[in-house]
Amino acid sequence: MISTLDIAKQAGSLGAVVTGLDLREPVSNEVLVALHEALLEHLVICIRGQAELTPEQHVAFARRWGPIEPHPYVEPVEGHPEMIRIYDPNPLTETWHADFSYAARPPALSLLLGRTIPPYGGDTAFANAYLAFDGLSDGLKATLRTLRALHQGTQLAMSKGLTLDEITSVHPVVGVHPETGREVLHVNGVYVKHLDGWTPEESDGLLELLYAEVARMEHTYRHRWQPGDLLLWDNRCVQHRVVGDTDGQPRDLHRVTVGRIEIPRER
Repeated sequence: MISTLDIAKQAGSLGAVVTGLDLREPVSNEVLVALHEALLEHLVICIRGQAELTPEQHVAFARRWGPIEPHPYVEPVEGHPEMIRIYDPNPLTETWHADFSYAARPPALSLLLGRTIPPYGGDTAFANAYLAFDGLSDGLKATLRTLRALHQGTQLAMSKGLTLDEITSVHPVVGVHPETGREVLHVNGVYVKHLDGWTPEESDGLLELLYAEVARMEHTYRHRWQPGDLLLWDNRCVQHRVVGDTDGQPRDLHRVTVGRIEIPRER
């Protein structure tokens, strides 16, 4: 089966499309390891042609990567507590972010399946946070390594019964990827409120500079959805945002999140 797996790079920064897989069939460990290697190399991979995948099969495939982490406050898809529905673009999803960065241990992997895709609009853009850090000056890198940032969840979380402490964490501004050892810029415009020990006013200028670095065109890949695309991205080194140009057309996707990856890298 591994010989039929085709991986095509989509951009210089990140992103690849995988063909030759039908995830309704059991995936061998050899294929899973190859996909893991592709994820570490390309950061975002699209497994094309999965329109017939059932929610149960989607969840089962996600579970092969590691323990599933249900969303702490967004209502799940009925009958599938591990899965949430992503639909119309909104101001939060239109802002560059990493999922759950307010958590004490943000999740490693997201798996998003395109169910209803408009004929145009609603692309998802991804940014390589390795490159965002690599492109900074040595002096700024050294300064950022000494800083931490306060991440906080949304008001929706508290409306669902979570306390402020449960949706607040302080993380280093420069993270280290646990598998590659590469440094990554770990701040985003949705969940970061300010630099730890700084006021919001003092923080804003530096944070806006860093957010702009993430969003540089040469650091990004824009995915144009096809029905049945299953996108996997490494939440530890990738930020994403939707392009809100659907013109009101239906857009419906299902997401499952994996807390940590627990598969071997070696074949």
